[in-house]
Amino acid sequence: MRDLLRAYFSRRTLVYIYNLFFSISRKLLTSFPLSLLMPESNDGADAESEAVPLLDLSKPSLPISFPIKSLQDLKSRSYFDSFHFQFNRSTVPLRGSSDGLPDRPRVLVCHDMKGGYVDDKWVQGCENDAGFAIWHWYLMDVFVYFSHSLVTLPPPCWTNTAHRHGVKVLGTFITEWDEGKATCKEMLATKESAQMYAERLAELAAALGFDGWLINIENEIDEEQIPNLKEFVSHLTKVLHISTPGALVIWYDSVTIRGNLQWQDQLTELNKPFFDLCDGIFMNYTWKENYPQLSAEVAGDRKFDVYMGIDVFGRGSFGGGQWTVNAALDLLKRHSLSAAMFAPGWVYETAQPPNFLTAQNKWWSLVEKSWGIVQTYPQVLPFYSDFNQGFGYHVSLEGRQLSDAPWYNISCQSLQPLLEFNEDNKDIIQVTVDAREASFNGGGNILFRGKLEGDTSFTTRLFKPHIQLSSSPITISFSVKSDETSKIGILLSFSSPSHETKSILVAPQEPIRRSDDLLLQRLTTSPQTVSEWTVHETDLVMDGHTLTEISAFCYRPENSTKGAEYVALLGHISIKDHVQYQQKPETLLPASSPWVIEAHNIELVPGNSGSKILRSKLEWRQKDLEDSVFPRYNVYAEKTKSTDVRPRKVLEKPRSETVFLGVAHVPAYYVAELVVESEVKGVRFVVQSCGKDGSWGKLDDSPTLLVILEGL
Repeated sequence: MRDLLRAYFSRRTLVYIYNLFFSISRKLLTSFPLSLLMPESNDGADAESEAVPLLDLSKPSLPISFPIKSLQDLKSRSYFDSFHFQFNRSTVPLRGSSDGLPDRPRVLVCHDMKGGYVDDKWVQGCENDAGFAIWHWYLMDVFVYFSHSLVTLPPPCWTNTAHRHGVKVLGTFITEWDEGKATCKEMLATKESAQMYAERLAELAAALGFDGWLINIENEIDEEQIPNLKEFVSHLTKVLHISTPGALVIWYDSVTIRGNLQWQDQLTELNKPFFDLCDGIFMNYTWKENYPQLSAEVAGDRKFDVYMGIDVFGRGSFGGGQWTVNAALDLLKRHSLSAAMFAPGWVYETAQPPNFLTAQNKWWSLVEKSWGIVQTYPQVLPFYSDFNQGFGYHVSLEGRQLSDAPWYNISCQSLQPLLEFNEDNKDIIQVTVDAREASFNGGGNILFRGKLEGDTSFTTRLFKPHIQLSSSPITISFSVKSDETSKIGILLSFSSPSHETKSILVAPQEPIRRSDDLLLQRLTTSPQTVSEWTVHETDLVMDGHTLTEISAFCYRPENSTKGAEYVALLGHISIKDHVQYQQKPETLLPASSPWVIEAHNIELVPGNSGSKILRSKLEWRQKDLEDSVFPRYNVYAEKTKSTDVRPRKVLEKPRSETVFLGVAHVPAYYVAELVVESEVKGVRFVVQSCGKDGSWGKLDDSPTLLVILEGL
């Protein structure tokens, strides 16, 4: 233990010196490569030390994401032997086409938040509700997870939510400094070794469900090994396209075709040979005003594959980054080149006022004004969103609170609304995605608050879908929590086959005033009260039309109290095919009979005051299916004082006996620290399946497993 502690604190000291050195360097240098872009952070050493946990990764423990730090580990495939591999697979398929990227200028976002693997490394989530998150996925095409480890594997939370929004996710392969040169010398020793390591990277992407790699070689290469470096890039691109159709390999502008570490900041004959072998190039960010045009001329018909780097921290970047990031974006848009924005966590790390949520929305609004919306969603039915941003202060299910503990889990982020940011706050109603107020499902909602006098109304954009509708009816439902004077309807905009527009208001009551040119038809809903929420529902047939926009419509009913504040919460929106919706939930979500649920690695250790701590890995599967078909599962534990195996009504038990453990996105969950009192004889685990349409299985019909504590 003494040697372990000595090694630990030695590493912390080295990391501290490393960060201190580059913090000083940033103030002295005006131009430096991607490998040195370590955003300033007072806890950088803590983040780096946490990124390499001091534990045996082959043994059961709370699931984490972690990088691969050596060629030997990459070569040996030891990652697949870790206890954590199963939990790190992304299970959300990429929305939309997986064939490739759209034929237009694109936006790549390179995440480098405090060195990576901070709160997001906890696969099952953690309790830091103030962790970093991104929710403006509709403004990007590609997301790169970046750290300074040899092989940076994206935590599944980022891949899950990015895929949900149609954004591709890349990991990072990086070598740098003298250690990197030695690594490259070994990796590129022969053509066969270069191919083997490329195949290892392709295998990891396919197994974990992400979409490719950013290759960042930031050290000199012996010139005689350049052919093998080209073979590495070429072979990786080839095998990755076979194993993961639509996957990408992006080369970073660093080492040249002559083996020199010489950043070009533009596409030249010194870096183009690598560009020609893969799917794109990420240019170093210290480019000059005329470099985009020059790069476009060299790229020819592949100019969209040139991603000009922009450091959001502003260190040497054209336009200065930060709150003037749009200067660089505007220039790139004029020359029809793509953009690569590095470290958007600047807003979070530098604590931009007045708070992270507001500052984040303000910063991304600059991107939207410059570049425009690049992702339209939803594109198919069913559509469901409960506006969950991936963190919160409670968890609810159909208006009933399951937990009042703070949480952070980006995998739980639902489709995000495309709210327009209004810095002047001139709107009569302020619209925010909120996590503190009550939620219908999950931990989020949209809060509408402000003044709405007389017969005025307020409309705001929520989603920009592109759904082609058939002759089958669709069912629209949404939940609202408000008083009788604050009403919300859902305004749907359609385009006909002849490109005529039509809008339909789905609302519980007639607005005081209606605009005939806007509201051509109003559908009254069938309200149903659930807890403190009212769920509104109606059917609609729009054969041949395309749904193009979903908006919220705020209004007052007649005889409303004048001067009263308008306050309303929108809990969820759901649009389903009527035929599918007519089926009973229990036919869409399986009962317990076709399922097998097992407990492995069971431990029962002493706790405090006579209690004990139960640890176990739960796994479940449907008997007739190899893979899980559900996007998420709610996991519960019911403590029992008997070993009676008869079914129990889980939610009817007292709160002290029933515990909501968390959410799983793979068919497995690790119970890390479940406290069981001395009188408890067994623990019944319950796994509740949740559908992508927002439905969930009945708890009393969900698969269960009773773990008897006696004899453990």
